[in-house]
Amino acid sequence: MLQPSVLIVDDETAVRENLAKYLSSDYITYTASNGSDAIKIIEENSDIEVVLSDMKMPEMDGIELLDTIQGTGKDIVTIFVTGFSTIESAVNAMRKGAYDYLTKPIDLNKLEITLKNAIEHKKLKSENILLRQQIREKFDATTLIGNSAKIKEIIDLVKRVASTRATILIQGESGTGKELVANIIHYNSSVVDGPFIKVNCSALAEGVLESELFGHEKGAFTGALYMKKGRFELADGGTLFLDEIGDLPPSIQVKLLRFLQESEFERVGGTKTLKVDVRIISATNKDLEKLVTEEKFRDDLFYRLNVVSVEVPPLRERKEDIPPIINYHLNKFAEIHNKKISGISKDAMKLIKSYSWPGNIRELMNCIESAVVVSVGDTVTANSLPPFLTSSKTSKLLSSQPDDKLFEIEKKAILDALEKTNGNKAEASRVLGIGLRTLYRKLKQYNVKG
Repeated sequence: MLQPSVLIVDDETAVRENLAKYLSSDYITYTASNGSDAIKIIEENSDIEVVLSDMKMPEMDGIELLDTIQGTGKDIVTIFVTGFSTIESAVNAMRKGAYDYLTKPIDLNKLEITLKNAIEHKKLKSENILLRQQIREKFDATTLIGNSAKIKEIIDLVKRVASTRATILIQGESGTGKELVANIIHYNSSVVDGPFIKVNCSALAEGVLESELFGHEKGAFTGALYMKKGRFELADGGTLFLDEIGDLPPSIQVKLLRFLQESEFERVGGTKTLKVDVRIISATNKDLEKLVTEEKFRDDLFYRLNVVSVEVPPLRERKEDIPPIINYHLNKFAEIHNKKISGISKDAMKLIKSYSWPGNIRELMNCIESAVVVSVGDTVTANSLPPFLTSSKTSKLLSSQPDDKLFEIEKKAILDALEKTNGNKAEASRVLGIGLRTLYRKLKQYNVKG
């Protein structure tokens, strides 16, 4: 493993030579007697990771050297050595981007610790940049798999609006990929380097949700033992994704509307008005316009959220996308589960394409993963598919019913799953590969009692 490199800059010969000698066993050392020479060495040597420099030098002082190093665009950590009289300058240098400062006379143990921490900091920073780049690549617009006209329209719209600061509302059934669309928008936006905070508005009780979103002050309620920042504060400079926005209680709808209008809010129990810069992306599987008509959702809030609308279609409306989705997830799950799967049989593909997929892509993903895990050979066959696709009753429906009767197939599959699980809805939802809330919605849709 290569030793890290340190450039020591000091106009006193004895100081820089003694430091270089002390550090030489653990570091590759360079020395310079002034700022100008230091810049030349940096330009000629790409391996320098840390500059350890005196703060007070003739011609070019530490602040000027720091500015010049930052101007090179190189990822170099700067640590200053300072006397008591220049501590204020060293603190100012840290505000401008220096990593740390050491006071004279130098404590060699502290020097070693500071250098190690600085190099670790630089390493973590580089890894973070690489990770962010990988995330951006992962959530490129092409992550939306499919060649259907509807998916192409969504990809085109996302590319056009991602770089703007517009508020976006993503609508579609459960499991269609609304959160994936939100990820793609954030990671292709102008605030990609800012935080990306998510909250499910249906998962928390009203009082808890208000505190989660806006934070609370110490003593605001029983159990509030300390001040807590909310998701809006945590998302400052980035994106806040509000999932299941249709379940937002009326009292919080008012506070969200105010934020969208003014970018201001107060913590629960607080009087200080806070202002943050946050882009809002929301998603729902409900018909918000219908909720507005029923006076369950504020019309002014709906209009504020719906500046740009992205409609994600259910899988049954884009059957031509099923084969590429299957191939993508076959490869993914085969790698995860260390299986050699080369493809899927025609019979299995026919069964999958004929089903209506009430749980959409999420349900299809669960089906493919199950099939990969239980497959014996290198091809996913009909026998590898979950029981709800291969039961004799379902198969008859699949072969005899046209696409406009697929709701009958969906209803029958749900009823069969409930029968097999003795009416246990949680277990039936797992068999079907859909969420429990989706199952309840489907039961209500089909007027199924139980």
